[in-house]
Amino acid sequence: MTLGETDPTRTVLAISGDDRESFLQGLVTNDIRKIAQGPVYAAILTPQGKYLADFLLVPGPDGTIWLDVANTLADDLLKRLTMYRLRARVGIDRTALQVRRGLGPAPSDAIADPRHPALGWRAYGDAAGGPSSIDWDAIRVDHCIPETGIELIPNETYILEAGFERLNGVDFRKGCYVGQEVTARMKHKTELRKGFVTVSVSGDAPPGTPILANGREAGTLFTRSGNRAIAYLRLDRTDAPMMAGEAVVTL
Repeated sequence: MTLGETDPTRTVLAISGDDRESFLQGLVTNDIRKIAQGPVYAAILTPQGKYLADFLLVPGPDGTIWLDVANTLADDLLKRLTMYRLRARVGIDRTALQVRRGLGPAPSDAIADPRHPALGWRAYGDAAGGPSSIDWDAIRVDHCIPETGIELIPNETYILEAGFERLNGVDFRKGCYVGQEVTARMKHKTELRKGFVTVSVSGDAPPGTPILANGREAGTLFTRSGNRAIAYLRLDRTDAPMMAGEAVVTL
């Protein structure tokens, strides 16, 4: 059986109890009712609409919802969810589940990553997979898929600038959730002036290098793979020649 690769950077929380779906529905950016058809990608935001954490919500046994989140955000997210729980009939527990992922043929217990087909499949259980052999950064750069803690920064990132609509991470018809008003206003009342895009980079420019357009600040390089990278750009300045240090940057 194909086990895939262990992803040691992830923690799985279990959300249980009679109110689990209504509890999450009022907090996260996506419609939790979609979990009846499969895994859901979502985020939790500040009241000001800024990103706090992103995660996959996966149907578990006996109606439990598994929440697959980066290790670096797990403790804070657990505290935040517990704070919001109040009188809801909800259990929130850390599990020891292993997260595996892979491309190609999937094991019988796998689910498709809901963000993009290029991310392959994920599976959850006691069994560990093998070491990583896939260049996930190259895949993310090719498809402009932001990563927790790299492009997605708590209290800074706006999810629409990070492509959450394209990555199936937000639902504009589900109703209220924390940060919903700001997100809806960005969607319907303004044209995005900033955001993550994939760029070509010709020359030496490590992640974190500022991007200038005609000498004016235009953005920052993030994940780089070969001569391509994910960059956060002011979209109204991308018509001018762009430089990251001595490197030439083009859309």
